[in-house]
Amino acid sequence: MQESDEIQKLVDEISFRKSNSKDYKKMTIEQISQELRDIMKFEQESMKKIEEFESTQKNQDLAKYAKMICKNTTQREITQIQEIYLEKIDKNYLNSK
Repeated sequence: MQESDEIQKLVDEISFRKSNSKDYKKMTIEQISQELRDIMKFEQESMKKIEEFESTQKNQDLAKYAKMICKNTTQREITQIQEIYLEKIDKNYLNSK
């Protein structure tokens, strides 16, 4: 049961990150760039943990669920950050819009 608790804790951490999203439009390009690196690192670390659980976990459905939540949540946030990041680069450096 301990492994199930660990996966649930990771899912909660991923969900908390989603509910704690930031206002990227108010950030500078440098801050957004750092946020993008942070979320990508978070995704890699989370996926690594999930894969470790998968190899030892008897309940494969729980591990698959955690992987799906991680991918969906982080990819949504990455897409949002990238969109704002590109808009700011376009506006500040390419003088468009």
